[in-house]
Amino acid sequence: MTASSTPQAAHATAVRWWLIVVAALIAVMVLVGGATRLTESGLSIVEWKPVTGTLPPLSEAQWTQAFEGYKAIPQYRELNAGMSLAEFKTIFWWEWSHRLLGRVIGAVYLLPFLYFLWRGAFGAELKKRLWLIFALGALQGAVGWWMVASGLSQRTEVSQYRLATHLLLALIIFASIVWTLRRTTPRPQPVVAARLKISGLALLGLTFVQIYFGALVAGLRAGRVYNTWPEIDGALIPSAARLWFEEPWWRNLFDNTLTVQFEHRMTAYALLALALWHAVDAARARAGAAIVGGAWSLVAAITLQAVLGILTLLHQVPIDLALAHQAVAIVVLTLAVLQTERLVARRTEADQRKLVLPVGQPG
Repeated sequence: MTASSTPQAAHATAVRWWLIVVAALIAVMVLVGGATRLTESGLSIVEWKPVTGTLPPLSEAQWTQAFEGYKAIPQYRELNAGMSLAEFKTIFWWEWSHRLLGRVIGAVYLLPFLYFLWRGAFGAELKKRLWLIFALGALQGAVGWWMVASGLSQRTEVSQYRLATHLLLALIIFASIVWTLRRTTPRPQPVVAARLKISGLALLGLTFVQIYFGALVAGLRAGRVYNTWPEIDGALIPSAARLWFEEPWWRNLFDNTLTVQFEHRMTAYALLALALWHAVDAARARAGAAIVGGAWSLVAAITLQAVLGILTLLHQVPIDLALAHQAVAIVVLTLAVLQTERLVARRTEADQRKLVLPVGQPG
């Protein structure tokens, strides 16, 4: 074993477990964020205090002060006027837990990262990727406050644009960690047809598009209207006059509850059809057990996700079904990332050595 690879080999298992823990915490964070949204708790804390905000109110006077801050925003005046302090505490704890978990994730990422840097546990390429993920995590904290701030002065809820950005960035970070984790494990690169690589990339891209549309549905509460399936607004395809009544036309894609729910449904159908085509193509091409199995696992997860989406809609978004729907979305994204990583070409051998963590060699 060379001197340069010794510290990387010594810490390889620890680095992989560290990345697994961070990815799992982000998945939990997304679900807590979903619960915070569903319980209308996201605007209960009206200040951003990255350090001192770690502690919740510890006295009755502090609780009263926090409640008075909430009473000053439009959501309280227009939707929750007359709320008791006990009711406020319920929504406060959801938002506080969401923010606290964000701080915990930051610490769980940063402290081991600095330790591993000190110990020389990373190759050059892996180090660059991990610094980029850290930067995205820091940006996510700012985006979270940017989202909350949109609901503190003129709106009774946060902007659906900012909500979708916040969720999408969280899952980009999650996907980046999953991808990096896979790339730290040395494996032979299979030879597959170009069309399989293209359809795999298309599946991953379409998954992110679907997640974005889902966040718009949540931000507009569009799941609480048009609660029929397969018809929507009385037809399989709503009338153009209903889908495109806002000006300019493109605003309907983001602001019209009917259009947003319709595009979320249609993208789900497209995603399932593409996943089926990809799986059948992989099986016919005899692309290997891992690729074929990954393709059919993705079909199964997307099918389950579609069923949960339909049930959530028909029951007008109960919190248990809605969170299950969101949890399976994370599973779908994970499987799409893993499948794409199996398919796409890796870097040159020299670059790969900078990224892969050794599993150990004879000394």
